[in-house]
Amino acid sequence: MGCASCSTGKDGTPRGCKNNGTCGTDGCNKLTVFDWLGNMSLPADMTPFYGVEVRFKNGRKEFFDNRDQLSLSIGDVVATEASPGHDIGIVTLTGELVRVQIKRKKESMNLESYPKIYRKASQKDIDLWQSLRQKEDEVQKRSREIAMGLKLKMKISDVEFQGDGSKAIFYYTAEERVDFRQLIKEFARAFSTRIEMKQVGLLPGEQLTPARALGLVLAMVGVTWAVLERDPVTGGSILGDVLAIIAALSWAAIALTVRLSRLREETP
Repeated sequence: MGCASCSTGKDGTPRGCKNNGTCGTDGCNKLTVFDWLGNMSLPADMTPFYGVEVRFKNGRKEFFDNRDQLSLSIGDVVATEASPGHDIGIVTLTGELVRVQIKRKKESMNLESYPKIYRKASQKDIDLWQSLRQKEDEVQKRSREIAMGLKLKMKISDVEFQGDGSKAIFYYTAEERVDFRQLIKEFARAFSTRIEMKQVGLLPGEQLTPARALGLVLAMVGVTWAVLERDPVTGGSILGDVLAIIAALSWAAIALTVRLSRLREETP
């Protein structure tokens, strides 16, 4: 796909602007919200809203406070407050539409409660950020090897470096509780940075176990039995019986699909 100023190549990747993921209009991002308030002037008695929405890796978006009232536009690469240090992201929304998004997500309207925008990213910031992105695949591969060497029942699904390189977040899935003490020591030694672990997908208590699978089967058998054993005189209609079976099958299919497919790795 591509935006209006950046046509699409034969392989589906954007070409033209050559910004390598830092699109100047943010039109190359599938999760972009159109700023339909961008060209509208505020009433004279209305104070501008200095909230900013910033996008990071994999479409993750967070709200920030533009306390210094920097002149920011959609597509700007900015340095944002993080703990520790700073992160690098791309501005996706500014002004009044950020207010609308915050209300829609039922989050705090107090901008001072959000981390701040430090500055527009310098070329040095962007170069470091892009170099860290390029090494994430290799770090993910090495982290999987370390986890396997420790015989941990988990899978490292992604790695994200903070924009200044001071921290690396390892996203993982696991079917049971994992003791990370030795793993974090090995990661810190191998990658020389602060380590943070984040679980994605179903929690251990929500995984499909043999007992839960048996429960699904017995529930379906119970519904079918009740339908087949109904009194032909006083029982319900055939349509009701069919709908009951369809409902049971649909419920079981959804539960099995979520727990046995890649959907189980999605963040709740």
